[in-house]
Amino acid sequence: MSQNVADFVLARLREWGVRQVFGYPGDGINGLLAAWERAGDEPRFIQARHEEMSAFAAGGFAKFSGELGVCAATSGPGAIHLLNGLYDAKLDHVPVVALLGQTNRSAMGGSYQQEVDLHALFKDVASDFLETVTVPEQLPNVLDRAIRTAYARRAPTAVILPADVQQLEYSPPQHAFKMVPSSLGSSSWTASPEPEALRHAAEVLNAGERVAILVGQGAAGARQEVTEIAELLGAGVAKALLGLDVLSDELPYVTGSIGLLGTRPSFELMRDCDTLLTVGSSFPYSQFLPEFGAVRGVQIDLDPHMIGMRYPYEVNLVGDAADTLRALIPLLERRKGNGWQKKVVANVERWRETMRRRAEVSADPINPEYVAAELDPLLPDDAVLTADSGSVANWYARHLRMRGSMRGTLSGTLATMGCAVPYAIGAKFAHPDRPVIALVGDGAMQMNGLAELISIAKYRKEWADQRLVVAVWNNQDLNQVTWEMRAMAGSPQFLPSQHIPDVRYATFAESLGLTGIRVEKPEDVPDAWRRALAADGPVVVEFLTDPAVPPIPPHATWEQIEAAATSILKGDPDRVSMVRQGFKAKVQEFLPGRGRRNGENGGNGANGGKGGNGGNGH
Repeated sequence: MSQNVADFVLARLREWGVRQVFGYPGDGINGLLAAWERAGDEPRFIQARHEEMSAFAAGGFAKFSGELGVCAATSGPGAIHLLNGLYDAKLDHVPVVALLGQTNRSAMGGSYQQEVDLHALFKDVASDFLETVTVPEQLPNVLDRAIRTAYARRAPTAVILPADVQQLEYSPPQHAFKMVPSSLGSSSWTASPEPEALRHAAEVLNAGERVAILVGQGAAGARQEVTEIAELLGAGVAKALLGLDVLSDELPYVTGSIGLLGTRPSFELMRDCDTLLTVGSSFPYSQFLPEFGAVRGVQIDLDPHMIGMRYPYEVNLVGDAADTLRALIPLLERRKGNGWQKKVVANVERWRETMRRRAEVSADPINPEYVAAELDPLLPDDAVLTADSGSVANWYARHLRMRGSMRGTLSGTLATMGCAVPYAIGAKFAHPDRPVIALVGDGAMQMNGLAELISIAKYRKEWADQRLVVAVWNNQDLNQVTWEMRAMAGSPQFLPSQHIPDVRYATFAESLGLTGIRVEKPEDVPDAWRRALAADGPVVVEFLTDPAVPPIPPHATWEQIEAAATSILKGDPDRVSMVRQGFKAKVQEFLPGRGRRNGENGGNGANGGKGGNGGNGH
């Protein structure tokens, strides 16, 4: 039985083990859609509400499965819509292949409807591999290389299929001049550093008295090895945001996240160490690393393109994280005293107490930190977490502790809004038997999360465990930018850009047949989380939170505090509550002992009153 080009594309994807393609239809891929019908929807076509969400879902699937993510879109506007999600995959080093429609070859160059120069458009985002299939014999090599390159380079690649080419009869490349045959598959591979480089790295690490370890997503397969080295060297371990699930936060010397959204113990770990070991991370914010040249350093990364960045490391080891650490361990000397690690552990304990107090600070109506703090002990050990960009990422990074087999991710490098819900959909297709929780700000929810609830309702019955909780922090403010304006620019809140409407997210969920829970009082927060996590299907739970609770960075300086004060003098409409919440949150770091202080209301963040409520448009 003959097959056309579109039939071959789907057959080849199946041979590569692709289980689903996230996409949205359009006439530029009509040939593929017809082939999908003939193939009995194998691999599955998962319909998003927007092509950008298809790319996000493909990236989320790839992040959580370790497999290839595939997305598809029509020519012109469909292809354009994919870009943001593909850039997210590019910057976070995720293997995704995009299948793109294009106008007929006969119309190309004729300013035809929906004709866009896709090579010019995708040359950056798909810089590792981008090709147009113009004849059937070209297809196996192009598609195979796109898939192999996506895996090998951990990057998005793209294959452009003109509409008329999709419907041509497929014929394989011949044994002839200028024909390029191809084959399926690619074995796993690894890289190992030279023995002399390993010995040099061991000398640096053995000489250190105060060793700090920084891990990123590249250390995901090296949990046991990182733990062993931390205990050998008496080190503390900080985690980049994309590496939060690399190590359990139950280990007492794990200091949590690093950077602007990080913890105070991670900031202190980098400030006070004398030796730095970085494993599988290209954490970009060098101001949160030790002073340049102040400490000796070793970096391990699989990608030679990413090695030696961010800090003047003395030794750069190119290799797989687990294999390299296993080769390094026999060369390391067990630290006799552990005073440094005891100090790190004490800093972690103090920080957790500080965060507990900050979560208990009264707010109007609910402290956003309290919402995350109450979720933490209720999370199943096999939960999969996605977090959106914005102030909610602070609460994810600081209040939720990874343990068991938990997984978690966010848009680490692009930091784009609107990724958490489509990530969660991708996660459910990667792990249909595990509970998934998406943490979303109301800005991101209005941007595209509401529409993707329709996708959740559409596919919920295909998941063995239908638990998918979308939690919305509803403060009617684009809060992260509001605080950045205050702290960095000394500017007051600009309501026309920052205020957003109060939407009944739970009510919208109920209109789709999902469970909706709206929480307006702090005392109802714990029960709302329990109901959501115990439900037998998807749930949207929205919390009315106070926009005046500041996401104070771990390194907050007096200059930034003064900048915030300047914004008040300029007439910030939310100035009264901003001062109150900022002071109450910051003072928690300096209170000795335990227990409530200065009239805090009983540990449930109960309403302590608030003036100047202009920050959320009242």
